Amino acid sequence: MNNPTCRTYQKSRRPTRIIKCIYIVGFMDLFGVSLIIPLLSHHVKALGASPTVAGVVGSTYGVLQLFSSTFIGSWSDVTGRRDSLLTCLLLSAFGYALLGLSTSIALFVLARIPVGLFKHSLSICRALLSDLVSEKQRPLVMGHFNAASSVGFILGPVVGGYLAEHEGGFYLSSFVCATIFLLNAGLVWMLPWNDALNLNLDTNSNTNSRKPYSELNNCSDETHRGPAGAPCVSRAGVSLFRPAWRQLSLVVVQMRTVASSDMWDVFLVRLLMALAIMLYYSNFSLAMEERFELKPKVTGYLISYSSTLGALAGCLVGPVTHLYGNDIPALLLHSTVLTCSLIFLYTTAPSVWQVVLSSTFFAISTTIGRTCITDLELQRGGAHASGTLIGAGQSVTAVGRVLAPLLSGLAQEISPCGPPSLGVALALLAVGVLLIRTPTWEKKSR
Repeated sequence: MNNPTCRTYQKSRRPTRIIKCIYIVGFMDLFGVSLIIPLLSHHVKALGASPTVAGVVGSTYGVLQLFSSTFIGSWSDVTGRRDSLLTCLLLSAFGYALLGLSTSIALFVLARIPVGLFKHSLSICRALLSDLVSEKQRPLVMGHFNAASSVGFILGPVVGGYLAEHEGGFYLSSFVCATIFLLNAGLVWMLPWNDALNLNLDTNSNTNSRKPYSELNNCSDETHRGPAGAPCVSRAGVSLFRPAWRQLSLVVVQMRTVASSDMWDVFLVRLLMALAIMLYYSNFSLAMEERFELKPKVTGYLISYSSTLGALAGCLVGPVTHLYGNDIPALLLHSTVLTCSLIFLYTTAPSVWQVVLSSTFFAISTTIGRTCITDLELQRGGAHASGTLIGAGQSVTAVGRVLAPLLSGLAQEISPCGPPSLGVALALLAVGVLLIRTPTWEKKSR
């Protein structure tokens, strides 16, 4: 019963079981969402919206995400991952079900509000994974989670396109999406949360480099500070059913601490690289048609090829991180330099085959870079505030989504290669920030 081998075997099985369930949640999440994303613009136009109104309606989701990402992430730090994840999944399911009933523009906008505010299940899953594993294991697990989620995003449009061919296809797709989110909520409900807490304690006993969120249960008071200066909130006294004012005050404290922390450089790199990558993709189809006379169908195949490689590249993050000795700043710098070089290669490509070559390695470098920037945020800010940090990172990315179309439109006035050329300049700026700040990060980590 007390055999050390048996205990080791049990501990090795616990993370595998829990983490694989979270991978499934991530896969189903993006699979459900991608069922209807390609159909949204067609549906809102079918409801009688003009192009301008359709654009305003389409931006509603992004604006809501911009302002809710950090708040929901911090809320998950305060109330716990289980309650916040279940709430987000159930309210997202309600929003998608309401979308399946939308027969007017007003109802369509109303349906997008709960989704825009609470569709942060992937961010909470990433924060939960950060809680469950050690700092050295985190890039590997995050890479696998991103790969599983990306596979769902690749397969979803195929199924959604098939459903759309039937009468009332959009409404059917919306209800299927809502059902998937309900199933996800059921899976989260049945997760072995007691094992997750025990696993956190096992992880904490074996490493001193991180503070998993279960440690917050040991706080003596709500204002106790962790090693990164973030407040240590006692989850034993804060639950989903506690007074809203108490939850809100703790969330505000978490957000204020992260906002006042010395992490501007990490978030700046995230913003610059998000803009560079979005500018690369912003007019990809149009540029391929104007530069190489490629048909949209062929360009679609190229985009699918790149997306598939990006999903597979998630499995490379762990081995590459191990190869770098878990030196995340160095790996982020090198992946950023590679991404910048590949955007430049695409911008100056004289043939389609050079574009294919750049797209191949671009998918890999961006996947590694996204995982590295998230891991660096958690290293710098402290894993005990992982929900707030990941949410803040998503808010920064949302700013990029708002700015990228504007910058792309202005750059296209100059040349079809204008957006990626601007992306090269922004990526170079990110490289400069990394070169200046990396020595400082390394000093602080010692």
